[in-house]
Amino acid sequence: MTGSLATIGVGLAAAGAAIGGGVGNGLVISKMLEGMARQPELEGKLRSNMFIGVALIEAVPIIAIAIAFMLLSK
Repeated sequence: MTGSLATIGVGLAAAGAAIGGGVGNGLVISKMLEGMARQPELEGKLRSNMFIGVALIEAVPIIAIAIAFMLLSK
């Protein structure tokens, strides 16, 4: 019984991390496009900052899933 509950917990943690990462990426990209529409001359700077932000946002779900699997293996 405990193993199945842990598996459900890991699934919920992975799903939550994926949803959070998707929402975060969507917000970052939409705000970058909004800023680019307002000030097209800053396109390069906005794009490079967006890529850094997206990389940091993507790191969090990967770490969360790794931690969830480590907890599952205990």
